[in-house]
Amino acid sequence: MLLGASLVGLMVFSKLVLRLPWTQVGFSLLLLYLGSGGWRFIRIFIKTFRRDIFGGLVLLKVKAKVRRYLRNQETVPVLFASTVQRHPNKTALIFEGTDTHWTFRQLDDYSSSVGNFLQARGLASGDVAALFMENRNEFVGLWLGMAKLGVEAALINTNLRRDALRHCLTTSQARALIFGSEMAPAVCEIHDSLDPSLILFCSGSWDPNTVPTGTEHLDPLLEDAPKHLPNRPDKGFTDKLFYIYTSGTTGLPKAAIVVHSRYYRMAALVYYGFRMQPDDIVYDCLPLYHSAGNIVGVGQCLIHGMTVVIRKKFSASRFWDDCVKYNCTIVQYIGELCRYLLNQPPREAETQHQVRMALGNGLRQSIWTNFSSRFHIPQVAEFYGATECNCSLGNFDSQVGACGFNSRILSFVYPIRLVRVNEDTMELIRGPDGVCIPCRPGQPGQLVGRIIQQDPLRRFDGYLNPGANNKKIAKDVFKKGDQAYLTGDVLVMDELGYLYFRDRTGDTFRWKGENVSTTEVEGTLSRLLDMADVAVYGVEVPGTEGRAGMAAVASSTGSCDLEHFADALEKELPLYARPIFLRFLPELHKTGTYKFQKTELRKEGFDPAVVKDPLFYLDARKGCYVPLDQEAYARIQAGEEKL
Repeated sequence: MLLGASLVGLMVFSKLVLRLPWTQVGFSLLLLYLGSGGWRFIRIFIKTFRRDIFGGLVLLKVKAKVRRYLRNQETVPVLFASTVQRHPNKTALIFEGTDTHWTFRQLDDYSSSVGNFLQARGLASGDVAALFMENRNEFVGLWLGMAKLGVEAALINTNLRRDALRHCLTTSQARALIFGSEMAPAVCEIHDSLDPSLILFCSGSWDPNTVPTGTEHLDPLLEDAPKHLPNRPDKGFTDKLFYIYTSGTTGLPKAAIVVHSRYYRMAALVYYGFRMQPDDIVYDCLPLYHSAGNIVGVGQCLIHGMTVVIRKKFSASRFWDDCVKYNCTIVQYIGELCRYLLNQPPREAETQHQVRMALGNGLRQSIWTNFSSRFHIPQVAEFYGATECNCSLGNFDSQVGACGFNSRILSFVYPIRLVRVNEDTMELIRGPDGVCIPCRPGQPGQLVGRIIQQDPLRRFDGYLNPGANNKKIAKDVFKKGDQAYLTGDVLVMDELGYLYFRDRTGDTFRWKGENVSTTEVEGTLSRLLDMADVAVYGVEVPGTEGRAGMAAVASSTGSCDLEHFADALEKELPLYARPIFLRFLPELHKTGTYKFQKTELRKEGFDPAVVKDPLFYLDARKGCYVPLDQEAYARIQAGEEKL
């Protein structure tokens, strides 16, 4: 700001007072600019202007379409209808489990029969129906059919049981529950505690003895239902489409609201940003009850007419065989899937595929290059985003390790920012004016996005429970009086504007006066332990400041070569980042999106009386890991053991 004012002042003084010619004025301005460090601006401009222009054009294109659809009050079913019109006989969905192929016309007919059937059963626009089913073509047809009627689908995580499952059904206020036959045991467990008025339908193999009393077999009922398009409901582009539940890593799942415009925006930004083509074939092995599988993946089918191959669950051993069989050109990943693939022995299929793009989020920087080179994937399309967030990012030019970028030159075009946080409490740090302090390049901070409710690209739709929204919104972030969405994620921006994921807020811990990034330590430990699952977290130790690092390692043997491991850690990690405690257990529990569930691990800590798995601690005197028994635990608790 000061530099800009100085340049304007010099220009006015040189021209009006000194009456210099424009060539000399321009030369003077250039000298002042370069002398004030402006050469950095020129360097950044040269390196990023092509990237920024492309990103800006993508944003403008999506924004223009969003405005048109908003003006015409379009919905996802309406956009899908135009896709069907373009190529009714093209394959829309393939379910790998049964090799079932559905054309766009078949998907359209199936979803229309769903809408007509539910309407005949008394459901209407604005009602909610829960969907509890593993991946298959019918999953897409069911929620799409509900949307044609204006019924909002509550997409239930298939890993949920008992209290968590009951919570999701109750809070959604669903009038009907459609569940796959494979989920019947889970429904039976809670049936007695559900609202008696809840209508139950089962899809898939039918055995009346394995489902709750009163359940109807859905499949034959849909076959007899009319296949004409249901009457269009009174729904617009910013009305509710369905609900997606958070993973529940820190408590009971919350229902995030997905409106029609959000569904379109998420699918379109990925499509245009990563230069997808209508004839691409997407391999989608991610759960359809989450946004990555159902919006980023299936959205390319419904909105852009691409063929999507659906797999019931991810399989590292079958991944590349499936890609070869179905001629897939784009594969989706999330979380740790890439590491699982690298951990597989080499196979012929991994060099015979036609995959040109890996699309997803959560690929660790430590294995990024190995993944793309071993499997010969030219483009890693890493993005950042959550179902409810308004500040998605995309790494459009495959910068290794980055999850996206924001222009350093025209940062105001996309109003997101990294803001400083207290590294101990993760609270926002504000300046004397009460506004959040933006981070400089290289300085970690929480990613925030300005909320503008009138703009479909900037709005925050929040959660079904309004009370949950307060924790995700902050005031006076960019300027006084504004509101911003808090992602809860710590990122770092480099000088060129590339953004790199660091940690979830609260996942970083402090030890020996330093901040420890669990993401970075997990990546290092996993690599040293032959790509094993590793969860790193901080545990409290009496008489010490901060939290000591603890690593839970999935191991069938219950140990490893601890001497070699300690030596390797000494070379790989600084002293403060090396885990003090090790816990070996048969497997680590993960969410449906492959995030480690650390809450219970933190609670159990390192007490041998509580933890029955093999425990070890880093003996500072010996410089190696030794078994942690009750005696050693007592010494640590009493402060007699140096850590």
